[in-house]
Amino acid sequence: MDMFDTIREHEQVVFCNDEATGLKAIIAIHSTRLGPALGGCRMFPYPSADAALEDVLRLSKGMTYKCAAADVDFGGGKAVIIGDPSKDKTPELFRAFGQFVESLNGRFYTGTDMGTTPEDFVHAMKETNCIVGADEEYGGSGDSSVPTAQGVIYGLKATNQVLYGTSDLGGRSYSIQGLGKVGFKVAEKLLEEGADLYVADINEEAINELMAKAGKMGAGLKAVSSEEIYRADADVFVPCALGGILNDESIEQLRVRAVAGSANNQLLEFRHGGMLQQKGILYAPDYIVNAGGLIQVADELYSPNKERVLRKTKAIYSALLNVYDYSAAEGITTIEAANQFCEQRIEARTRRNSFFSHMKRPKWAVRT
Repeated sequence: MDMFDTIREHEQVVFCNDEATGLKAIIAIHSTRLGPALGGCRMFPYPSADAALEDVLRLSKGMTYKCAAADVDFGGGKAVIIGDPSKDKTPELFRAFGQFVESLNGRFYTGTDMGTTPEDFVHAMKETNCIVGADEEYGGSGDSSVPTAQGVIYGLKATNQVLYGTSDLGGRSYSIQGLGKVGFKVAEKLLEEGADLYVADINEEAINELMAKAGKMGAGLKAVSSEEIYRADADVFVPCALGGILNDESIEQLRVRAVAGSANNQLLEFRHGGMLQQKGILYAPDYIVNAGGLIQVADELYSPNKERVLRKTKAIYSALLNVYDYSAAEGITTIEAANQFCEQRIEARTRRNSFFSHMKRPKWAVRT
């Protein structure tokens, strides 16, 4: 297939090769119509360059919609580094990556994603100022799992409002897949609100810690296996782990009335949004529900302000209600409604953002 046909939906794709450090990376800029492209950098031992390219193209396009839905002045981009994060990382590799990011002259901002950490980008920051999500001691905004989890809570409130006519979280049951940084915080909040939980995670320590908290609260919590979580007799399924988990097999097993969680790319294929609708399951598009972290790193470039971030994260509630209403009114799936909403916003605001092109470089970014 012709390469330009493969990347036809994208503005720019950069292949980054540095033989001295072993860096092999791809940066994909899907759109800068709302502003500079923004998206994390993941590190993964892809089996081939083609697999890495397919992933970065898919992820960067998703970031365009996510930025539009979150109402931030950024477009969509993403980066992937081909390598094993457990053994291939070096400071020099991330400095080389930072040089490639810098060569884009502010068209692309990046930070942590799967397989990378804020510490990795301390090295990249020595070569570029286009890094977000740094630790607070480096002038960044710190742990983005806090607003991400809060956004999931607002998404669950909006979902309950549609299902039950009240946004109350208590008195309902939730099946949570994944108790990482985000999933654990969501579970804690739901327990505090008086909800009953089914949880699944490969980390037994996280499950035991949560069970201890539930015991002190007198709340209902049951740990189930990774397979059983799909069959849990809960009201809402809350996926907070891997993507692609809503597929032919899993959807058939679901007994819930809705799905709303933080995991990225939950639908294995676009058609699975239709399968959920046919089964009477309300689906909260993931890129709206999990936008809290994006809101934080985007806001960071105005200078970090946690209160401002949490206030803007509240908009996830109304944004999701709008998607639900539009979906019902037009007789389309919620993912179709969300995509159309984002496309209309992108069209309306194209080329109206010039703020970041005039920004001064932040004082905490030290070049060497």
